Amino acid sequence: MKLIFCLFCIIISLPATSQSQWQQRANYNMNVDVDVLTNRFSGKQTITYINNSPDNLGKLYFYLYLNAFQPNSSMDIRSRELGKRLINGRPDWDGRIKDTLISLKEDETGWQKILSVKVNGVAQKYYYRETVLEVVLSKPLPSGSTTKIEMEYEAQIPLQIRRTGRDNGINKVRYSMSQWYPKLCEYDSHGWQVNPYIAREFYGVWGNYDVTINIDKSYKLGGTGLLKNAAEIGWGYDKAGTTLKPTQNNKRKWNFVAQNVHDFMWAADPDYKHISREISGGRMIHVIYKNPSGDSVTESNWKRVADAAKDVFPFVEKSYGKYPYPQYSFIHGGDGGMEYAMGTLIAGPSIGTAFHELMHSWYQMVLGFNEIKYPWMDEGFASFAEDIVSSYYYKKPSIDYYNQQLAKDPDNSNIKRLLEILPEMHSGAYASYYNIVRLGIEEPLTTPADFYNTNAAYGAGVYSKGEIFLEQLGYITGKQMRDKILLDFYNKYKFTHPGPDDFMALAQKESGIQLDWYKEYWINSVKTIDYSIDSLWEENGVTKIRFARIGEMPMPLDIELKYSNGDTEIYNIPLDIMYGRKNIDGDLKFKIVEPWRWVAPKYTLEISRRLTDVKSVEIDPSRRMADVVRKNNKLELSW
Repeated sequence: MKLIFCLFCIIISLPATSQSQWQQRANYNMNVDVDVLTNRFSGKQTITYINNSPDNLGKLYFYLYLNAFQPNSSMDIRSRELGKRLINGRPDWDGRIKDTLISLKEDETGWQKILSVKVNGVAQKYYYRETVLEVVLSKPLPSGSTTKIEMEYEAQIPLQIRRTGRDNGINKVRYSMSQWYPKLCEYDSHGWQVNPYIAREFYGVWGNYDVTINIDKSYKLGGTGLLKNAAEIGWGYDKAGTTLKPTQNNKRKWNFVAQNVHDFMWAADPDYKHISREISGGRMIHVIYKNPSGDSVTESNWKRVADAAKDVFPFVEKSYGKYPYPQYSFIHGGDGGMEYAMGTLIAGPSIGTAFHELMHSWYQMVLGFNEIKYPWMDEGFASFAEDIVSSYYYKKPSIDYYNQQLAKDPDNSNIKRLLEILPEMHSGAYASYYNIVRLGIEEPLTTPADFYNTNAAYGAGVYSKGEIFLEQLGYITGKQMRDKILLDFYNKYKFTHPGPDDFMALAQKESGIQLDWYKEYWINSVKTIDYSIDSLWEENGVTKIRFARIGEMPMPLDIELKYSNGDTEIYNIPLDIMYGRKNIDGDLKFKIVEPWRWVAPKYTLEISRRLTDVKSVEIDPSRRMADVVRKNNKLELSW
């Protein structure tokens, strides 16, 4: 096992070179000392930075996330400003932040102070830009060079408000340490990616981490990577079920190592419990949680998270690609669910949240999307996969949620309406998308994460409309082709920071269908889909059915015809600008007809049946097309 793991580390620690572009590299060696009485820590870190870009770099930028947790910070102002806008009668601020930052006491704020920055042993000038540190280099870093960056800093851990902090108000976890250290910003083919932190997404540089955390000996930790000194620590890290080993020192050293990741997270609490499950290849699932009261239901729910992750892992790897790391941890903490390298902070033992964060290992931690620019890719793709994995785990479609709600309130007309228009899979995403269209607050998915006008539009857009993007792609290319595209995309672009154009290029090549129109309409605009049955008549024994495009976005159509003798036929009408068509789509049996010219507002389908034989006509019977007015999609006939 040790030899296999060493070879594994060597392989994935090689510089990640994209098929389309170069990648920077930042290897961290960190030593952190935590004072649990003052909630402060000091740190030293050495970064070996490899400039694989073609450019000489005259500056470096680092994130100082903790500086956001102060009164009148950009995070504070942004949240309070959004709270002035009402959506469905409620303030639109982030419910976790609200206006809490303005009233923080001095010992409740977060801050990070840099004591020194040296590059190749030479002190550098640096400037604070709130949550960003700008380092002006005395000597540019040449293209192809390897540079040693040394930093010393002090920090105060804020009261838990957003992702990072202490004394969590939800679950009383002592420390949730995510986005906590001076983190080097990414420099890519578009230049420096520097974005002030106002509570949303991130983007990082691939590298190896060797992190030593010195903390009071009563504390127990979970985090990114493998515990290098597991034999010294015990507590289930050396082998399942062991207790925390005694030490004569006041503080204990926890040394985590991680290969080829773009972030590092840890959490700590004296009352943590630790359970684990082994999956194929000797890899481990860790679940680290608090249950101070010893409640049996809580205990059972956390064990269920561990068992569920083990149960679905083979299915996930078969469907979405091989997980390349030796472990994954679900760690009690944070403010909901937030993904990081080799683990997630999760506020409670929710199976759905656990699956969503797990899938971020594929659609963020390994592919490394720039989720500041393209949040719909990491959140939308993870949400799509979450629904598939949940369906596999529960062996039922997502529409069951709405049936459960209707059972609680049989007279709820809104739920009844939703049941009439939503697909069985991804129903929550479609309902959320239809809602922002109804409210008139939808924004293009090209909007960067921080630039959305409302939190409501951000959430429903990047999660729900991003999820629908993949489900509709299956409607266009066929389910099997869509699934192949996702798997091949992961295998081709892992560890390379791909973007939307990379995905679309691969999807077009594999499917043989031109798809740029789909991206331009669905991602780059807020134009909606709406088709209707216009009219039908008979000429010389041939039934003609005319359909109309009312919405501004064109789509191929599946048309289901049911006949009085019990027969059913499905016709597929491609778009002419696809220059191709789907060949197979799940178990659906369909006939291909002449393409619909995308500029034409109407299309007539001809069938060799008498009109009186037709019992019903329905556009998109699978309901995968996000048609915003479905009441004009079906016509029942009685003769």
